Amino acid sequence: MTAVRPAGSRRSEALHFDTIRCMSSTLAVPTQHSDPVNAQILAISEDKIAGFLEHPFEAIAERSGVALPVVLERIEAMLRAGTIRRVRQTMMATNLARGALVAWQIPADKLDAAFDWMFQNDPFSGHVVVRSTDAATPGSNYRLWTTVKVPQGYSIDKHCRVLAKITGAEHFRVMPANRIFALGVGHVRRKGMEIGSKSEELAEIRDTEIVELSELEWRVLMGLKRELEPTEVREPLWDGRAREVGVPLETFLEVAHELDRRKVIGRFSTFLEHVKATGGGERVTRFNALFHWAVPHGREIEAGQQVGRHHILTHCYWREGGAEFRNVNIMAVAHGTEKDVVLAHKASIDAHLENVGIPVTYTNVFWGGRSEIKPSEISPFAYREWCATVGVDPQSILQ
Repeated sequence: MTAVRPAGSRRSEALHFDTIRCMSSTLAVPTQHSDPVNAQILAISEDKIAGFLEHPFEAIAERSGVALPVVLERIEAMLRAGTIRRVRQTMMATNLARGALVAWQIPADKLDAAFDWMFQNDPFSGHVVVRSTDAATPGSNYRLWTTVKVPQGYSIDKHCRVLAKITGAEHFRVMPANRIFALGVGHVRRKGMEIGSKSEELAEIRDTEIVELSELEWRVLMGLKRELEPTEVREPLWDGRAREVGVPLETFLEVAHELDRRKVIGRFSTFLEHVKATGGGERVTRFNALFHWAVPHGREIEAGQQVGRHHILTHCYWREGGAEFRNVNIMAVAHGTEKDVVLAHKASIDAHLENVGIPVTYTNVFWGGRSEIKPSEISPFAYREWCATVGVDPQSILQ
């Protein structure tokens, strides 16, 4: 393990490190996620830095046991190499904009074009994934799955109608999250995880109530959430963003802390390129699975808290799938490098639900294939600009 430096020296170390960064860039800095030091950093930086911190890289260094200059050097190098696809302060977007998982039924000959259009031309579509099942089952004709968010005041259903018209979708199913039970990535720390590993406590219930923000809060939020350029991987971090927003650093930090208190700030995170092979040919994961369960009406929260306890899951929600998906209401996502291991985790969750007395009337697995991920835009200003590009009156999309 890399030696831990005294906390008081971290910032001066980082400032000194900036002066030698150009020299060190010529050295062979390991960029594979499997490198022992990188894995040590990523086990913390992927999803263990919760809320807003004035010095997030210092926190990563302290919690990982890796000296701050090394943390900065390795994260920047992995970002430039594409091992890390982005570094950013995340938002609890479900509390800032209306969001939903949307399943699309699209003719086979239009599927790839629809995928490309939603990824490239709709900033309000985040995850764009082609999914399939192991056999023909209810809902298996819905091949394209996306996450969609629209700014406050606008209608997801109307937005999806615009997308359907453009892409040629025949049907779509909008599934907002009623509650959230698990939300985190942490692919590196999930490698080799014991089948059935789960927390002692029930999963925390997260609400999806919309929080209204002032104009200043929106400005600071926009400055917070934009992903970092490689040259911004440094400490102190936020002074440049305060200048960008046009407010004093003290004001920027004060507003950011208030946003955190109001629970609209997510985590500070390094997001791995976990779908595609990186420059070194490594894959963080090969299989991603969307699990479906149908539990009795009235027991959704209880079931979600039990399912969400399982450490293998990156996401767990209460969503209503409707008749198209046999009325499933608990959905979760898991990733892994081996399909049989992912299925073993699913079987363990199934057994746990049975053991705690929660009946499951239907369950299924939708496997991810082609996939692209980007942060969903949530700015109302950006939404009006987008409407102009596709020839739609934004007034027609209002709720």
